[in-house]
Amino acid sequence: MDGGCSYVHLFGSAIQKRQICPISALCSKFTPRNINNMPAVKFLPRLDLEQIILFLDTHLIVSTAKPCCIDPGLAKNHLQPVIGGEFMRPLFSTRKIVSILFALLLAAIVGIQPVGAGEKVIIFHAGSLTVPLAKIEKDFEAANPGIDILREAGGSTKMARMISELGKPADIMASADFKVIDKTLIPKHADWNIRFATNQLVLCYTDKSRDADQVNADNWYKILAKKGVVWGHSDPNLDPCGYRSLMVLQLAEKYYDDPGLYDRLIANRPKKNVRPKSVELVSLLKTGNMDYAWEYLSVAVQHDLKYVVLDDHINLGNYKFDDFYKQARVKVTGKKPGTWITRTGKSCTYGITLAKDAPNPSGAVRFLEYMLAADGGLNVLKEMGQPPFVPCRVTTAAVQSTLPGGLVKLVEVRE
Repeated sequence: MDGGCSYVHLFGSAIQKRQICPISALCSKFTPRNINNMPAVKFLPRLDLEQIILFLDTHLIVSTAKPCCIDPGLAKNHLQPVIGGEFMRPLFSTRKIVSILFALLLAAIVGIQPVGAGEKVIIFHAGSLTVPLAKIEKDFEAANPGIDILREAGGSTKMARMISELGKPADIMASADFKVIDKTLIPKHADWNIRFATNQLVLCYTDKSRDADQVNADNWYKILAKKGVVWGHSDPNLDPCGYRSLMVLQLAEKYYDDPGLYDRLIANRPKKNVRPKSVELVSLLKTGNMDYAWEYLSVAVQHDLKYVVLDDHINLGNYKFDDFYKQARVKVTGKKPGTWITRTGKSCTYGITLAKDAPNPSGAVRFLEYMLAADGGLNVLKEMGQPPFVPCRVTTAAVQSTLPGGLVKLVEVRE
């Protein structure tokens, strides 16, 4: 690749290997990951919009380094070989050139299928919700064929900042820590916050892990302190599971009355073992590249991992121990570069909201009504190891009264 240009072979001797330039603008416009410019269509694996040959000003331009989907007979009969590094003029008229161009463009979009009424709902969510939301999405789309759910997962803090700082379009934000919505999105980017589920931290491992046959709820911290034991957690600046993992270690020091435990454990965890989101650690565990990783209980269940259940005093899973949890404090990056905020220990509570600038608020509300129903999405969460709040919760009656659609009936007022 030189300066955005590539080299190709097209149909053997028909066109020799020469430097040509891609039509990057076309690719940029229709890349499926570019949500801003994505048309209301579903892209099938067959579609490759770079597989196009254009005849402009009667000169051949090839836009791909892959063999192009054109009839070899056409290439043999009508395309001329390259001489002196430039293309010769094709042997047909301008009218025929336009006809061929039109046909090729039609061929390029054969793999595009319309999506019902063309509605889409964009959801940013915590990585730990990936598996249950995939099932919820499938069930919802089956009942609502006119709506296409587009999801993007990541650390909750990171995803919320994509809305607040980068201005990325989103209809719904679902966070593994409801406080992320309160501190990052409300009041400028969202009006309310519904708490819909809880979780707890567990220490995950596999049969390949060191001391897998010995680790338990009483000795896990001693094993993590051993030289040669590889363990990790997600980035506390991007993912609530990251700062919660550090809180667990702080609480363990107090619960086991072992001064210096936190520092000893962190000293045995190199920075390379800190990953952007907790679900990335799953593959490291399963491939044997990591012995132990901090995850949510729901993630452990969904990925068939072995795990150590910790005492309620330190697992951040029981609201009755919130007074003990608040002893843990972790400093993380703030909204603006160079600023910091302190996260205080509290039981794991998930939150969800509707973005103020939602591109499709009506479709988003329909999805929320399904997701937060006891016999809908909340049941999926329960089946996948994540206890839901039934009904879901908001902090005040004033907040409840502002909820759109049928959401009012799906929540209760509870601190």
